[in-house]
Amino acid sequence: MQVSDPNNVKIYNLSAGKSLPEWLSERKRRALLKKNVDIRRRIELIQDFDMPGLSSTVKVSKDGQYILATGIYKPRIKCFDVNNLSLKFERCFDSEAVTFQILSDDYSKLVFLQCDRYIEFHAAFGRYYRLRIPKFGRDMQYDYPSCDLFVVGASSDIYRLNLERGQFMTPYTSTASSINKCCINPYHQLLICGTQEGKVEAWDQRSKSIVGTLDCAFTCFNENKDMESFPSITALKFNGALHLGVGTASGQVLLYDLRSNKPFYIKDHMNDLPIKDVEFHYQQDLVFSLDCSVLKIWEKNNGQLYTSIDASTEFNNLCTVPNTGLLFLANENPKIQTYYIPSMGPAPKWASFLDSLTEELEESNTENVYDDYKFVTKAELENLGLDHLVGTKLLRAYMHGYFMDIRLYKKARAVANPFEFEEYRKKKIKETIDKDRENRVQVNKLPKVNKDLALKLMNEEQNSKKNKVNAANLLVDNRFKALFENPDFEVDKNADEYRLLNPVLSRLDTAKAKKLKKSLISEDFEPIEEEMEGKNSSEEDTEDEFEEESSDDEHTWSKELKKQHKMINEEHRQQELRKAEEDLRNLEEEIKKQPTLYEFKHGDEFKGLNSIKKKTNRAPLSERLKEEDASVKLLGSVGNREMTFSTRKKKNFSLEEKNRRHREERKRLVRPGFTIKSKYKTKFSGGKRR
Repeated sequence: MQVSDPNNVKIYNLSAGKSLPEWLSERKRRALLKKNVDIRRRIELIQDFDMPGLSSTVKVSKDGQYILATGIYKPRIKCFDVNNLSLKFERCFDSEAVTFQILSDDYSKLVFLQCDRYIEFHAAFGRYYRLRIPKFGRDMQYDYPSCDLFVVGASSDIYRLNLERGQFMTPYTSTASSINKCCINPYHQLLICGTQEGKVEAWDQRSKSIVGTLDCAFTCFNENKDMESFPSITALKFNGALHLGVGTASGQVLLYDLRSNKPFYIKDHMNDLPIKDVEFHYQQDLVFSLDCSVLKIWEKNNGQLYTSIDASTEFNNLCTVPNTGLLFLANENPKIQTYYIPSMGPAPKWASFLDSLTEELEESNTENVYDDYKFVTKAELENLGLDHLVGTKLLRAYMHGYFMDIRLYKKARAVANPFEFEEYRKKKIKETIDKDRENRVQVNKLPKVNKDLALKLMNEEQNSKKNKVNAANLLVDNRFKALFENPDFEVDKNADEYRLLNPVLSRLDTAKAKKLKKSLISEDFEPIEEEMEGKNSSEEDTEDEFEEESSDDEHTWSKELKKQHKMINEEHRQQELRKAEEDLRNLEEEIKKQPTLYEFKHGDEFKGLNSIKKKTNRAPLSERLKEEDASVKLLGSVGNREMTFSTRKKKNFSLEEKNRRHREERKRLVRPGFTIKSKYKTKFSGGKRR
């Protein structure tokens, strides 16, 4: 036995502990009980209270003396006698039981709704009668005053089978496509049905008509606009004559007063899992809400969590023993889970020893379940504008985020996204319009994204139809729908990867075409091959041609690939050069924008800009080039330079003056030991230099 206390409420798991296999002998059982302490300390409240595979439904008879449970495999029902705390009988079915109803106070009259559209009636001795309904059933309820058995399922009809007359009555016709649940109020016999569309319909058996409708789906969407699943009705339960509990497939529990069309409280499980059962605890005004992962017990008036039971395996059904704190849970496990909560009521008379045992059991604390809290990450907190609350009591740090009150989260979300509902509404309207357009005449239009690819696929599809070849069409496949709708999947033809891959794809396309052509030619030559032995010369020629063409294709493909690779490298190089030139040009412009400064020597006087320019003109060429950077231009990154300068005009001398200057220049350049006597005669003057 295990003890847990979530929210300071003690919960005793009576089905915990090791179980002994049935095939063990009594001698081995006694030996194990002596050796193993865990087996000796386990509590087996009801003997063999389990199923071979899993349990689907558990119910207690009206007199409280019998517990009936269904499960698989093989499909069966087990009846347990609480006076003896053991199995009374076990019966097997031909198919799995969806649900069942107890028609009498004890086990003597039972009716089962099975998954293959059959309804079986059982008496104390076994199966009494078997009949079939037109559609698959999902739920069933029995009205004791009128002896009518109501069956709902995958249709809009509510089938009525009168057990007193033994015949089907005229069914009620609902406005829904299918009905998931039904329930009858024991006080005024009002029949309510939960539909797939998220509505609850109320039927009056006297007038055989609908007297009211509750739109639970609309209420759920107004409460939480971020629901991932549609809130279909999955659970119904009356609390007295006027109160009703409704469970939805999106994980919400709505509490209604039948005099109002709006719920007086909405409880969200925060896990988007369908609610499987809703029950009420009449003594303390508590509500049981069950999904496949957790059973939550909370107060009816304010929704405050009382306690909870986490599932080790998925829960299927909840059964509470009236006026006690004992409850049973059918689950995806052979053992039927049994829990006892002393604070909710005493133990039943047939298990009164539990009250004395609970005082001696060991306690083991478990972590509290954060109910009515929403987990948000740091990024979500910043988007909501609540990051300034970090470090306050409104946020509780946990792992990579924070827990915050769900009411604060909803208010902040409404302020941050005030038009979220309008956007959601427009999106749904657009989806509905697009869905209606699908039924119209379709025109082969090119999509907005990847038009070339779509055109290529269309051509391939037409060719495959002409040649009677089956080919998969990506345009029709929904898995590749975003490829032609989302701009993020647009093929960039200027990308290097595409340019290098394009020759390969074009070669594959030509190879496919040639392969198809070759298959067609081989089909044409099939009758010749049957008549003649060996190969025909024409076939050999065609094969040689194909081999030559394939080798030529490989050669051209490799050349094209190399060409593309060179072009891409050249473009990258040119791009780098252009970038370097642009950087240098920007640097020169920045230098030009800077002011020009002139330095004077000691003792010089400033006589205007003209005097400065004259001094710079008299300076040597190297100094002028250093000072005047504007006269030097760079051409490319290799180092080529261009120099611009102005030359002075030469004076026109007479012929005599030119000859005189020439002679003076010759004297300066004459070799030692020679003297110039005339224009063309020289004389040796010794080895001394003059």
